[in-house]
Amino acid sequence: MNNDWKTSIGLICEQGNVLFDQNDFHGALVQYIKAIQAVPQPAEAWEETTWILSAIGDSYYQMQNYERAREAFTDAITCPGGLGNPFIHLRLREAQLELGNESRAKDELARAYMGGGPEIFDSEPVKYIEFLRRYMNIP
Repeated sequence: MNNDWKTSIGLICEQGNVLFDQNDFHGALVQYIKAIQAVPQPAEAWEETTWILSAIGDSYYQMQNYERAREAFTDAITCPGGLGNPFIHLRLREAQLELGNESRAKDELARAYMGGGPEIFDSEPVKYIEFLRRYMNIP
């Protein structure tokens, strides 16, 4: 199989990233969805799907659509490189917490902390690290 699709989705995702950085999360989401649709089937077999789903999930998260964010990050975990990825577990946990699923949030938060260390929380709202401190002995 030729790899032209990888170049194509790379360009589409770059457009999405520019929009995301401009806080146009809906516009970014449109680009990321175009990109995921260009991945050959089975999409979950490709590492590219992992980072596209992460971008989709992050866009939904920024738009405070936590249900859709949770779905995207849950799917990303099943793709190559997804399980154990600190960012994916961090956002999945945050979405779980926002949806009131504290036990799931606790598990994902611990994975994020263990995989990414305390610095993974540096740019996150303090409520998330405070939630984790209730369950783990961390600074």
